[in-house]
Amino acid sequence: MDTTTAPLTRADCLALDAADPLAGFRGRFELPDGVVYLDGNSLGALPRGAAERAQEVVTAEWGRGLIRSWNTAGWFGLPRTLGDKLSRLIGGAPGETVVTDTTSLNLFKALAAAIRIQQQDAPARRVIVTERDNFPTDIYIAEGIADFLNSVAEHTGTRYEVRLVDDSLPLGEALDEDSAVVSLSHVNYRTGAMWDLAGVTARAHAAGALMIWDLAHSAGAVPVDLNGAGADFAVGCTYKYLNGGPGAPAFIWVSPRHQDRFWQPLSGWWSHAAPFAMADSYSAAPDIRRFLCGTQPVTSLALVETGLDVALEADMALVREKSLALTDLFIRLVEERCAEHPLRLVTPREQAARGSHVSFRHPEGYAVMSAVIARGVIGDYREPEVLRFGITPLYVGYADVWDAVEVLRDVLDSKAWDAPEHRTRHAVT
Repeated sequence: MDTTTAPLTRADCLALDAADPLAGFRGRFELPDGVVYLDGNSLGALPRGAAERAQEVVTAEWGRGLIRSWNTAGWFGLPRTLGDKLSRLIGGAPGETVVTDTTSLNLFKALAAAIRIQQQDAPARRVIVTERDNFPTDIYIAEGIADFLNSVAEHTGTRYEVRLVDDSLPLGEALDEDSAVVSLSHVNYRTGAMWDLAGVTARAHAAGALMIWDLAHSAGAVPVDLNGAGADFAVGCTYKYLNGGPGAPAFIWVSPRHQDRFWQPLSGWWSHAAPFAMADSYSAAPDIRRFLCGTQPVTSLALVETGLDVALEADMALVREKSLALTDLFIRLVEERCAEHPLRLVTPREQAARGSHVSFRHPEGYAVMSAVIARGVIGDYREPEVLRFGITPLYVGYADVWDAVEVLRDVLDSKAWDAPEHRTRHAVT
């Protein structure tokens, strides 16, 4: 059924849900009754079995196994075991990914490694290229490492800088003989706009720069082929489309061609070649373990595995197909049924340029989203004025989209958003 132009009713949406080859995955998640959850691009839903897995780790592995479980329950190898699973979702191979730390820390490691390689191969390159509309922590980390390098090399005259791509400075103009590394989010956190991963990687390499991708809004939602694109490094989180739980450990992927050269200043004992030798000097592990740092959070890692196992059962081609159909439907219904209201689409209409969330601007965006959430449709708000609706194909259906837009329409028509409780800002939105 054509969801972009053909006449459509809620009954049609229910029929699409009944014929959906991914429909069975909805039952793999704990979803509250009366809620349409459109914020899985910020925090994924709870997979069934996750609570039981956490209980097993706490009661059996910790409670009875005690310290023996580092060996008997496989705790010590979890970062690499999970990394090998996650690699399958991002176009990597075994031994190329570890699940560890946070996205911010992993980005710091990747930037440090890329800059170190360029210091050896092309020392004149001292510019980090990123995007003004990137997720803020990605910019902050780039600024921080540039400031650190400048402070320790102040006497040499060597200066690193962060160059921001925006409407006035497109990527093609930002890349030049000074570019050392390009760091971009594959899917923009605010708008859902998606870069051409392979094409941009090729442009960065042609300019002599190394390429780092942030896959926080990509992994588990859109097809990703890092090896096929020839990427250098990638980072991302596991608590969005991979449903790993709040604050779940992130991941870092490194191309095999860089692993022997990877250097990071966070040289903790878990990345040592022989961590339990307790040597008095550092020697990096000869494999993906060198991208670790300190002792790992076992319970959080165990929950990540529950979400990964569900994601790996799904056909990513079907996930992408459904994501595009649902986002097309959402855009269409909002523009048809809310046409009298000052909503402006900021997500690309072109399918190839879109991730798996849809964003509209509204002058009263915060209050509107607060009112929508109060009626059981959970999306989120991002400055400036952006209503953001995440589409997670494994548990969001066509009727969910219909119902969500109906709630949005009613909130706008009735001006339900214009109430004190919806205008009060909260620290976390």
